[in-house]
Amino acid sequence: MTPPENSRVIVTAGIERMAVEGAELFQRTAVASVARAGLFTVAVSGGSTPRPMHRLLAEDPYRSGIPWQFTHLFWVDERLVPVTDPDSNFGSAERDFLNQLTIPAGNIHPMSSRKPPAAAADDYEHELRRHFSRFASAEPVFDLIVLGVGEDGHTASIFPGDHSAEETTRWVTAVKGGTPYVARLTLTLPILNRARRIIYLISGSKKAVVVRSLLTDASAQLPPQRIAPQRGEIIWLLDSEAAELLPQDLSRCIRKD
Repeated sequence: MTPPENSRVIVTAGIERMAVEGAELFQRTAVASVARAGLFTVAVSGGSTPRPMHRLLAEDPYRSGIPWQFTHLFWVDERLVPVTDPDSNFGSAERDFLNQLTIPAGNIHPMSSRKPPAAAADDYEHELRRHFSRFASAEPVFDLIVLGVGEDGHTASIFPGDHSAEETTRWVTAVKGGTPYVARLTLTLPILNRARRIIYLISGSKKAVVVRSLLTDASAQLPPQRIAPQRGEIIWLLDSEAAELLPQDLSRCIRKD
């Protein structure tokens, strides 16, 4: 099996280099989106892997090179814990880069952790509809969605075997799972599959087995394998440890030192 035609794999020497590659892709996508449409709409993920990239976004050349005044930040998923909790994706993003940027407050769209899960999911779906309808979009099309992958093969908060993987109409749904095992909100496959560009950030040898399954085994039937934007591209950005079980001749794979 080779990666789908609309995807490519970039393997970097380590997580620090992976963070730089991710920040550069973020910046290039932002600049191109604003040049094309006057707006950049992105959904970011939480967890430990994207945090080095997030911290770079608060530093030059990215802080001054990204058109933050025209950038709208959404979240792929969220653990329904207080913002001050270390497990809060939004709270981590505030500490890592948002508090260091000059970005209009109205351009930041966190998922609410104050309401019951179902009500919070409804609210976030309404927020998405409000945002995209303002810009004459009949359906939500993110310019960029940044995802990760867990050791169990989950992405966003779509876990293998969970009902959220079968959602076909809702854009946001409430689930419970993961580590920590708490209530969560997640964007669903229908909205993920409309993105113009998706970047996976995956690091560490503990992810090597699942990375091999995702990129070489069509029978694995893991949630990321159901993400295939018809009008977009997927970039798998891996460090060398996450890629250590991939065949050296994997099609459309670029290896960078």
